[in-house]
Formats: sequence, structure tokens, C-alpha cells
Amino acid sequence: MALKTRNNYLNALRKMRPNIYKFGELIEDVTTHPATKRTIESHCLAFDASHDPELAEMFTTTSIFTGNKIHRWNSMMQSPQDLVGNMHVKRQNYRRTGTCTGGVCVGWNAQNVLWAVTQEIDAKYGTEYQKRLKAWILKSEETGITVAGALTDAKGDRSLKPSQQANRDVTLHIKEVRKDGIVIRGAKFMICATAASQEVFLVPGGVYGEEDKDFALACVVPRDIEGLTVIEATRPSDQRDYNEGAEDEVPNTGITQGLLLFNDVFVPNERVFMCGEWEFTKQFIQYFSANYRACIGACVAGQGDVMVGAATLMARANGLSAKTFTDKLVNMSINNQVTFGLGVGACTLGKPHPSGSFFADPLTAHTNKVMVATLPYETKRLTQEIGGGMVETGCMPSAQDLAHAEYGELLCEYYKAGAGSAEARLKAARLSEWLTIGGGVPGCMHGGGSPDGAKLTVRAATPIEEYVNYARKVMGIEEEIPEPKKK
Repeated sequence: MALKTRNNYLNALRKMRPNIYKFGELIEDVTTHPATKRTIESHCLAFDASHDPELAEMFTTTSIFTGNKIHRWNSMMQSPQDLVGNMHVKRQNYRRTGTCTGGVCVGWNAQNVLWAVTQEIDAKYGTEYQKRLKAWILKSEETGITVAGALTDAKGDRSLKPSQQANRDVTLHIKEVRKDGIVIRGAKFMICATAASQEVFLVPGGVYGEEDKDFALACVVPRDIEGLTVIEATRPSDQRDYNEGAEDEVPNTGITQGLLLFNDVFVPNERVFMCGEWEFTKQFIQYFSANYRACIGACVAGQGDVMVGAATLMARANGLSAKTFTDKLVNMSINNQVTFGLGVGACTLGKPHPSGSFFADPLTAHTNKVMVATLPYETKRLTQEIGGGMVETGCMPSAQDLAHAEYGELLCEYYKAGAGSAEARLKAARLSEWLTIGGGVPGCMHGGGSPDGAKLTVRAATPIEEYVNYARKVMGIEEEIPEPKKK
């Protein structure tokens, strides 16, 4: 079984049924359309890395099922080293693309979490979910597919449970159970890299009670399955993506966020791994968020590395030595290492599940999520501060203006500052803008869940009474000092 190449990947995408829209237009070929070609290129670089002698060890591994060499994003994670390997792939992907490659990320985590959850469901109900999942994993290893993960529902009124909503379709749910499968209906929003993915894992977006059992579902579907329509969300740099000469104003890579509409989609049994077992949605969220929030520290660290580089380029292009900004650049690097290091710590402090899956330490992982929602914004601020006003505001001429016969030459003269050409300076500025306020901004605040949700987990996982006992013993306090009763 050979590892797939970028050409294998591109050809597979071209064969898929067109079902993605943007600005009301059906995208016939995601590999060439300006709305999607950049996220496709981002994922192509992952396939390239699998064949690069310097990166292949990071981007490939050995299947625990077959012993064959496979793309790492199709593998099982069963040790701290496997989780840290996930982090290295994420950081390297951000360094190479500047942004997220969700098709080799979220679905990967979902399959590993479901490996554990399906074992638990099977043990209680005698189902064969894990057997089904194994068959799918073996096929995904063989075909080397990219897989998105869809957690976030449209949700509706946040004060109401899914079953209480005026419109049940705001949360993806099971509409009908048949002998040969299920029919699902509803919406998943803000799903990263849908256009670049060949399949999509659909998983619970929250912890549900028995009254919400119809919303407790997990399955995997082809991205072009009948009944699924995908709308690509708009982004700050969209207009530049569509312009001629856009390659001079935005990177050749990028990311997309899909809005997934399921209109009575039939999913056959062999692709269903949870069907109404509501009591296991808690375990799914716990396992998924621990690993995801540990490893996302690598995502923001990788993009932070690019911001350090972009800020340095801007300083030099402006005619200033990067040494002028040493303190700021050092602080940016520290921010990157804090989130990466916390993630590695969470992975190495984790525990194995009886199924073989390995899960990060929740307290450290969720602490990292709070840092991920904080430190990258300071790194972005420093990138803008070093780059100057045109980075912060995006107030620059377009590539077409630079090439204009009447005034383009003058613009080039006026925009030249330090070493390098005016074109190079403007490209560095556009990159800094893209990374800090444009299409390259990852979901630092809400990617993998909100920081407020992470803080709730940190509170629950912090053994405060145990710490109280440490303090009492240090000072020899024998008496109990209980919490005051509410008055």
C-alpha cells in the first residue's frame, strides 16, 4: 500500500460531487476555484511532507492494525508520543501554511476518541460500533483520505436544550432509524476545512440528557453525500482571494469554514457509531476536548513562529534592525513556547484508556485552552506594533495599482524603505495583516470550545480540598475550617 501523493489527493477531490457554494455560486472544482484552492494547497503540503525525507518521519507512521506505513493523520494515538507527534504535525503545518489544515486534524482526533467511546457503548449494550469503526479506519488508512470533524451545531437559543428549541433542526439529529441505517437532519456550522476533506465525522456538539437522545449521534459521511449542502463562510480577505494578482496579496495557502446543511441524509449502519446512546456524550466531550485542547497549543505556536518571521521581515523592510525589537520578538517566542509546552505537558501527563486510546490530562489541557485564547492575541498585537500602521490598518495599494502604467512606478518608489524592494515590503506587510486580522486568523478564542468552558473544567478538575489539606499540614492546623453556609 503506497502513501498517497498530492496528485492522488487532487484527483480524488475532482471526482467528488459538487455540493459547495460561496456567494451563491456552485463550486464545480474545489482544486481550482479561488474560494477553495488555497485550503486545498495547504493540505497538499501535508501529502508532500509525507514524501519529504526531512519530514516523512513526522508525517507518517506505522498502522497498529496492518503494520503498513500510513499517513499519520489516519493513525491511532495510543501513547504520549503519539499525541506529541500530533502536535509536531500541527506546528509544522502552520509553519508551512500560516494557517489551519483541519482535514488532517479534527477527524483524526474524532476517530481516536470514538475508538474509546464505541468500546464503552458496546460493553454496555452489546452493539458492534467499534467493529464498524475499525473497518472504516482500515479503509481510511488504505486510501489516505482527509477527514474533517463537525462538532459545532447551529444551536439556536443558547438558553434552551436541543429538544426545547422551536426548530429542532438547529442541532443535527436522528430523524429516523431504519434497519439499514439512519436518516439525519440539521446543521453543523463553522466546520474547518470541509472543502479540503473527503469525509466528515459528525459527532455530538454537547453533553445531552435522555430527553435529547435523538441528538446523540456519531457517524462519518462522504463530504459529497446526497442531501448535504455546504456553504463556505466569508472571510476578511475574500475579495483579495478573488482578484487577479491575488498571489501577490495573500498567501498561496489558506483555510475555509463550512456551513453544513443536512436535508434528510441517509447514513448506512456501517458508518454509524452512536445512535441515541445519550449517556456517552459526556465521555465523548471529555475525551475529545482533552486531546484537542492539549494539541491546539501547537497550532497557535506554529502560526506564532510565522508571525515572528513576518515581524522580523517588516522591521528590515522598514529599514530597521530586528535587534531594535528584540524584547518584543522574545516575548512572542515565549508565548509560542508556553502553549506548545503546556500541550506537551498535558499529553505526557495523560492516561491510557482500556481501548488503547490515550487521552491528555484534562486539567493541563484545559489550562492550555485558556492560554490559547489569550497569548496569541498578544503575539498578534506585537506583530502589528513591529510592522507599523499599514499592517494594523491594511492601508496599502493593491497589486494592480503597483503595476499601473500611470502611477505604479511612483508607488514602488514611495513604498521602498529599507533593504529589499517595495513589492517585498508590501508582501511582508500583507502577510502580517493576513496573520493578525485577515483570513489566516485561526480560532484561538473558540477553536475547540470556549475558554469559559475550559475554565469550568479547570475548576472541576482542581482538587481544592486536597490543596486545603496541604496548607493545613504545612502549618499544623488540626481543626477543620469548612465553607461557610449560605445565609
